[in-house]
Amino acid sequence: MHGRPGPVRTFAAVNGCGRTERVMDDSGASSAETGAWVVARPGPVGTAGSGPLVLERRPPPVPGAGEVLVEVEACGVCRTDLHLAEGDLPPRVPRCTPGHEVVGRVTALGPGTEGFAVGDRAGVAWLAGVCGRCRYCRGGRENLCPASAYTGWDRHGGYAGSVTADARFAYRLPEEPPAEELAPLLCAGIIGYRALERAELPEGGLLGIYGFGASAHLTAQVALDRGARLAVFTRGEAARGLARELGAGFAGDSYDPPPEPLDAAILFAPAGELVPVALAALDRGGTLAVAGIHLTDVPVLNYRRHLFQERTLRSVTANTRADGRAFLAEAARVRPVVRVNRYPMRRADAALADLAADRVTGVAVLVP
Repeated sequence: MHGRPGPVRTFAAVNGCGRTERVMDDSGASSAETGAWVVARPGPVGTAGSGPLVLERRPPPVPGAGEVLVEVEACGVCRTDLHLAEGDLPPRVPRCTPGHEVVGRVTALGPGTEGFAVGDRAGVAWLAGVCGRCRYCRGGRENLCPASAYTGWDRHGGYAGSVTADARFAYRLPEEPPAEELAPLLCAGIIGYRALERAELPEGGLLGIYGFGASAHLTAQVALDRGARLAVFTRGEAARGLARELGAGFAGDSYDPPPEPLDAAILFAPAGELVPVALAALDRGGTLAVAGIHLTDVPVLNYRRHLFQERTLRSVTANTRADGRAFLAEAARVRPVVRVNRYPMRRADAALADLAADRVTGVAVLVP
């Protein structure tokens, strides 16, 4: 894909974590710095200003060969960011900048970059790279590549003014809808799409959703558009209200029994104790797909109650680029309602604290 190396093509930009500032170095030359949030020391997320997320200044990134530089217009706040900040996911980059639901403008192209032009609208998502050579990549399962890399974990993400990405893993995005509505589609939407596919819901079947946050409220709308019936199980009354508003026929507590046996279920809540609850709620032959990257320990299962009669338990691991393209095409047709809670980029720590405390109904999105 990459052509002959050439010069970086760029134009001046204003960064989303505060305007780019020119500072003088010892030689008298000027250099640019921009704000970026980093996970300084993984640990519990408390109130804003007291957790692991710290705002620091650093030079803006420079795109390498085959990369784009994207000025951030919006970045979704994902529960995976919370797992990274709190140490559930071991850090892979020192002082890593989280954020993998990025919508912005291409402001520079690295040498040999194809597929984008300066000024294009682009999306930077969770999957940031794969080897392209292993049996998983060759077999259409690049999400299982042992060498896979991820935005906001293996490379700096979008809690910043700008971010670089391998152009082959970025998505071309339309001019509408607004950036803050598109951003959550790039992880919450794509992962929910893959979880729905993995759940193998039969046509017209009853889908159970456990947990009703960012990914769940998007996935529910796709399932309903496909003709599914929907039962939602979540501990928050506000989330139950949103589920009913979006078309759920049943919305109850996480441990409530379903109105009838479920044909399929998706677990979005990172709570392993809900696995046996959801399995017990399945009808014969039903499938439970676990959508999170992190899950607390699963209790001991009883074979007859939870797995017998061909009930299936499946994990969901990241996504392929084909998943991303298929979901974005379906979302363009369905136009799901995105319940956005906007936070200025300078308050990213507050957004993460609100997510940790279950104070976000729908999605939290950072904007300049």
